[in-house]
Amino acid sequence: MIIIVLVIHVLIAIALTGVILMQRSEGGALGIGGGGGGVMSARGAGNLLSRTTAILAVAFFATSILLAILTGNRSEPESIITAPATEAPAEPTGPVVPLAD
Repeated sequence: MIIIVLVIHVLIAIALTGVILMQRSEGGALGIGGGGGGVMSARGAGNLLSRTTAILAVAFFATSILLAILTGNRSEPESIITAPATEAPAEPTGPVVPLAD
């Protein structure tokens, strides 16, 4: 379940980044972006991108909260870096004294 929600979360994050980058810059801080014409009018494209951004932002926060709840309910920690040990290491029997020949 967590893997499915995590994949959806990543896809939403990628889509949200793309939609934000497609929006027109209103500040014009460095004089880049915001120029050129599009298929839709400026007002129509702005409304569509604003709504899409809002919907994706709500979905992003919802999946973030869901992931936090799902991972908080786990009783045993899991790591993707190291696998849990299946056997306990052998216990030393005592100090080893070197013998001289």
